Amino acid sequence: MSSPPKVLMVAEKPSIALSIASVLSHGQMSTRRGSTEVHEFNGKFLGFHAHYKVTSVIGHVFSVDFPASYQDWNATNPLDLFQASVIKTESNPKAHISRHLSQEARGCGYLVLWLDCDREGENICFEVIECTRFPVNEAKKRVYRARFSSVTEKDILKAMDNLVEPNRHEALAVDARQEIDLKVGVAFTRFQTSYFQGKYGNLDSRVISYGPCQTPTLGFCVQHYLQINTFKPEKFWALRPYIIQTGYELQLEWKRQKLFDVDVAMMFQKLVTEDGILEVIDVSEKQESKGRPSGLNTVNLLKVASSALGYGPQTAMQIAERLYTQGFISYPRTESTAYPSSFDFKGTLKSLENNPLWSGYVHRLLAEGYHKPRTGTDAGDHPPITPMRPATEDILGNDAWRLYQYICQHFMGTVSPDCKYVRVSNRIVWRRLKLQHNVSALSIECHGCYLMEDVLSKWGKNKEGLDWEGVIGWWAAGREGVGRWPGY
Repeated sequence: MSSPPKVLMVAEKPSIALSIASVLSHGQMSTRRGSTEVHEFNGKFLGFHAHYKVTSVIGHVFSVDFPASYQDWNATNPLDLFQASVIKTESNPKAHISRHLSQEARGCGYLVLWLDCDREGENICFEVIECTRFPVNEAKKRVYRARFSSVTEKDILKAMDNLVEPNRHEALAVDARQEIDLKVGVAFTRFQTSYFQGKYGNLDSRVISYGPCQTPTLGFCVQHYLQINTFKPEKFWALRPYIIQTGYELQLEWKRQKLFDVDVAMMFQKLVTEDGILEVIDVSEKQESKGRPSGLNTVNLLKVASSALGYGPQTAMQIAERLYTQGFISYPRTESTAYPSSFDFKGTLKSLENNPLWSGYVHRLLAEGYHKPRTGTDAGDHPPITPMRPATEDILGNDAWRLYQYICQHFMGTVSPDCKYVRVSNRIVWRRLKLQHNVSALSIECHGCYLMEDVLSKWGKNKEGLDWEGVIGWWAAGREGVGRWPGY
């Protein structure tokens, strides 16, 4: 009896390969070491019995560079680099990924590519095809692409049932971008390094690098630095009296806001202190609302991670990537804020209903009916970032839990009713001075996030000072300081 055909599967990271193999083998697999681990098991592929080998790369297999004849700075005019040919070399020669893929592909009849579903991932697909030496004329019959947005069992099995062809056009777009980045970066680096030699005594001009993305970004940073250093703050003073009623401290907002003369400000302070009698001259009510958010994309995730959680972009993405590879959230690199028409809102909500922090609110959404999310932007890449399976702080650790908790809250916010509230404004004057102050209070009609319940239980209704950033996490990203340049 002949042995079953062999299927080689290649993921972008070892952790993704392990997740795929664990799901498809139901945990019944053998693992051996290579340049990256190889997981083997038997199963069914396209309806017939097959032997699987699941391994991975570690990012791009190849990178672009100039031939040796262009490596001498003194012998090459930077302008000539734009017309020069480029070659591909192994990105990490010590890892021997190319050799590893070639060896594992021997005897395999099929190749399934599980690289990340973006342009870079598509480019790596064709790097893997090159390393495995699958015949190009037979690639359509023997090479398949798995498209997925998370490494949950459901998504992996769905991807296996809907294998497609890899997209060569997207891969070629990345080839073009890599070549442009190389030529622009190296040409300008060599030019400006030579140009600035000896121009400034305190400048370390051994290599002054240029990057098509990094240098414009550095320009923004320098501009912000200069604005901060040239900004001349001007002192001002304001009356900020408080009323204490039944143990609650209420701050009044002066209609004039601020004064630039300290003597005048001190005079008003003395008069207010001596008066001590307030008169309410007007009360007005206005119904306002805060709309539910669109789906969460990478940019907004990083904004909130910075403004509300205190995580820098690199830290936030490292945590998000880890949550993704562990199967807790969907793919965290996406520009889309629109959910696909096939998105399973009910199933995602059900995956959250056992967490005691928000189980009551999720049960209510499921029982009363969740709301249709706002129309977002479909960038044609991955769906918005959403939770994929339940977790606790004990499982994730504090930092990962806080980011995961925000992703869950944001998703619940997208299918919740808009947050409606009544703002009650009071105009108050000091009886003798006729100095006007304003004070506002909020009364909640309905809520767009479970945290509203916790805040209301602490503050009670119609209380000034309601912590809206605690109530609606996505609101925090839009708040800015006024009157001074912020720090770095």
